Amino acid sequence: MRLIDLDSWPRRVHFETFRQFDYPHFNITSTIDVEQMLPIARGHRASLTIVITYLLTYTANQLENFRWRIRGSEVIEHKVVHPSITILASDDLFSFCTMEYVPEFSKFADGAVQTIAHMRDNPSLEDKTNQDDLLFMTSIPWIPFTSFIHPIHLHPVDSIPRFSWGKIHIVEGRQKMPLSVQGHHALMDGLHVGRYFESMQNNCDNCTALMNT
Repeated sequence: MRLIDLDSWPRRVHFETFRQFDYPHFNITSTIDVEQMLPIARGHRASLTIVITYLLTYTANQLENFRWRIRGSEVIEHKVVHPSITILASDDLFSFCTMEYVPEFSKFADGAVQTIAHMRDNPSLEDKTNQDDLLFMTSIPWIPFTSFIHPIHLHPVDSIPRFSWGKIHIVEGRQKMPLSVQGHHALMDGLHVGRYFESMQNNCDNCTALMNT
């Protein structure tokens, strides 16, 4: 983790402007072509949820804006950020499930399987106090949604990016997955979310190499 030097930070004016907003988060929803990724993911021993979580997290760790966090009047940059997803538990309720991210897919998948099994048996909505090296994620696999918005805390400031993916469906002969990306405007703009979508698409198209790690 490192502290951003605000005096030399090119984003200083944008940071000071947007952190004063009552609701500073923005959200962009688009689709990811998963035609090439799906057969590889479904042929793997890990679940599709674990594969998608890995790809979303791998992509976020490639882009510094998604590793920046606001702490009071300061900004810090994490070296690595980890996924915290929602999983179904009993009685149609869900549980938070925080996983440790490692770049090697096989290690990540092994850890994710164990963590998911534990949280299904011990569901919880508790977060670790003051932990912000996270990416919040959820799936809505029943709906091919076209927009999405996440609940957030406004006080104190919550600058953790949020992701949601929906039902995979056929669009013009290709399998597409709706993906929502939400971020704090003091830390990122539409340009950076656009880069995220480009990188995520590239990582889905080349997931064979990533999943062989």
